[in-house]
Amino acid sequence: MNVVEQYARAQIVTDADAPQAMDRGAVPVRLSYDPERDPRIVRVRLTSTPTSEWTLPRDLLEHGLRAPVDRGDVRVWPCGRVQTIVEFHSAQGVTMVQFETKALTRFLRRTYVAAAAAEPVPH
Repeated sequence: MNVVEQYARAQIVTDADAPQAMDRGAVPVRLSYDPERDPRIVRVRLTSTPTSEWTLPRDLLEHGLRAPVDRGDVRVWPCGRVQTIVEFHSAQGVTMVQFETKALTRFLRRTYVAAAAAEPVPH
């Protein structure tokens, strides 16, 4: 199985209208990628709140490390040299998750290795 999971700490910011189901501040977040389930998607889940999980395109996350990008209800942009913001919009409000760019880069590298290993070998 080629599933990639990585835990990271992130700062969570929600807008004022969103229900305060999440604590503000640094929280553990699980990043996951399953190339057999969907090779284009990564998942971000707050480990303290099992129902708080978001998905986003892996390529959007990669491009957002270098320049602001958005697709649908997700926006990603660099914040200085060492931070990256991932912003999720939903009917419940806006949630911004601030990561260390190093953690996201490490995670993305591991997803590319897993995706390559999951590709069928030509006969």
